[in-house]
Amino acid sequence: MPDQLTESNYHLICDQLAATDSDLEKVIATYGYPPMWSRPNTFESLVHIILEQQVSLASALAALNKLKEHVKEITPARILLLSDEELKSCFFSRQKIAYVRYLAGAIVSGQLDLTSLEDQENDDIRRELCSLKGIGNWTVDIYLMFILRRQDIFPLGDLAAVNSLKKVKLLPSTITREGVSGIAEQWKPYRTVACMILWHAYLSSRNTKS
Repeated sequence: MPDQLTESNYHLICDQLAATDSDLEKVIATYGYPPMWSRPNTFESLVHIILEQQVSLASALAALNKLKEHVKEITPARILLLSDEELKSCFFSRQKIAYVRYLAGAIVSGQLDLTSLEDQENDDIRRELCSLKGIGNWTVDIYLMFILRRQDIFPLGDLAAVNSLKKVKLLPSTITREGVSGIAEQWKPYRTVACMILWHAYLSSRNTKS
């Protein structure tokens, strides 16, 4: 199983990245260490990531909290008992109703076992999760980073991470996906932590302006 981030190694990895990349060092010097964002390996956490697809973090959290208020505990069985109207009242779009319901069904039927993913390789996890309706590479990247705490993931489909990279490194807005990937390669085997530093810069700079 690939190495995981832990509370004990996280700042050490941040320091290693800062020692080899002056732009990341500047972020840490300005804003401090980034949080080690993590979530438990639960159905609720995966629902949360699906809700975060292509919307603001605040909107996704509002929908998750509304759902939690409605069902008390977010489990596959409880989701499958809800009507479309009930899910719409929790701010779910028609697409996300389908995605979350499909995920719930996969877990209830035994098609997907989240606990078993913890010991699998990243590529195997990606293949298994991407076979489910509504789960693509970005969702898998965030699952690997936040939930399984894998050390070497860079989500090329994450606009906040990519835009922060452009800003931190003063890159042209026209840089290609391949160009971004090439820069991220320099941070192996700790691309997850480099991304968290970039997210930290993105969120901190926005908070400073507000």
